[in-house]
Amino acid sequence: MKIGFVPIDNRPVCYSLPEMCAAIDADIEFFIPEREWLGDLTRYADRDKIFEWLKILPQLDAIIISLDTIAYGGLIPSRRCTDSFEEIKQRVQLLSQILESKHAKVYAFSSIMRISNNNINEEEKEYWAKYGKKIFDYSYQTHKLGHESCVGNLIPSDILQDYLEGRKRNFEINKMYLEMQKQGIFNTLIFSKDDCAEYGFNVQEAKALEKLGGFTKTGADEIPLTLLARAISDFQAEKLKIAPIFLEPSQKDLISNYEDVSIEQSVNGQLELAGCEVVDKQQADVLLYINNFEEHQGEIVMKVATRPFCKDWNIPTQPYMIADVRFANGADNAFIHKLFEKELGENFYGYSAWNTSANTLGSLICAGVIKYFAKEYDDRAFKKLQAVRFLDDWAYQANVRQQLEKPDVEKIKEKMRPFEAIISQQLEIKVDAKYTFPWHRLFEVEVNESN
Repeated sequence: MKIGFVPIDNRPVCYSLPEMCAAIDADIEFFIPEREWLGDLTRYADRDKIFEWLKILPQLDAIIISLDTIAYGGLIPSRRCTDSFEEIKQRVQLLSQILESKHAKVYAFSSIMRISNNNINEEEKEYWAKYGKKIFDYSYQTHKLGHESCVGNLIPSDILQDYLEGRKRNFEINKMYLEMQKQGIFNTLIFSKDDCAEYGFNVQEAKALEKLGGFTKTGADEIPLTLLARAISDFQAEKLKIAPIFLEPSQKDLISNYEDVSIEQSVNGQLELAGCEVVDKQQADVLLYINNFEEHQGEIVMKVATRPFCKDWNIPTQPYMIADVRFANGADNAFIHKLFEKELGENFYGYSAWNTSANTLGSLICAGVIKYFAKEYDDRAFKKLQAVRFLDDWAYQANVRQQLEKPDVEKIKEKMRPFEAIISQQLEIKVDAKYTFPWHRLFEVEVNESN
């Protein structure tokens, strides 16, 4: 199977993770643009080079495309880009022509611009450092009240106008994508809801797109991975049957941090978007265990505590995978301790615990789908992926990150060694990783597993 893939940006979870998932099946020919052509925290993607790359691709079965990369230069540039509607429209029309000429199934997603509830401008326009929280409040209250909130009086008129014009431009571009879908350009089109609250302009836009026939989905970074799983599922004779099993079944109606639906809805939504069938345990091909939270989701980095896993854990006899979402942005140490008391076994289909619940679920399901349907299964590639996930999600995010004051390559290597030894034993491979901080911040680390 030949698959083209255009990521959101060059972060490891957006660029390297899809490559590692696809490598599980050696039968998949995976085409992805050069990493340096993609955007990052401050740099926009080189759209011209990506267009040329798309044009010369061979005949493909499927193309997964992050539309923000084409329209704005990436996910973060979609909030900062100052290009006019007409400039972006021209790029989108060129993309439409290229995709139409490819005769491949196209799976696309575009973000609905998020509204961060803080004064941190690292991923926003400069004025967010002073007015971000006020803009969030203005958006929230205006939607909730049904009329313009007086909070707008606390924001300089030129800043508020710039923000609202940017939102309107992005919304109109999203409506263009709906027209492209009606023309048959996209087989699947998803609008992502990133960092949601109960009210806000982003929530209003999502509802408006739904009324126009659009499909909206809570999440962002994982959606290309979920679409990769869907593309593979669409070429199979039967759907993969997965049974979700919540380790806290009475708490599955709770809502995760940064999301607007219950954890049960999030799980089922990811499975359905990936082209899987949700079934009970007796009918399942693969069991999906969810280490969900009680009362509220914790977050180690933000020092938000929650009750850790405190039950027994037995390795199932059926194929299984684990979504560890008790904490956002990292693993539940208590659960990992229980998990590693046993051998993972031959039925192990993967573990994930990074960032939001949707992020964890989408990437986990993608790897599981590829492993299950693999025509030329590569166990070495699967174990490499799992080593990176345990090193990143457990060793780094839930432990070592708390011991670092700033990105430090030498210090992280030293502190990760004990975890490498444990993971080597669990996966029965030699783990010797290199670590870098691609965006020069502690939030994400790049783990390059050498084996």
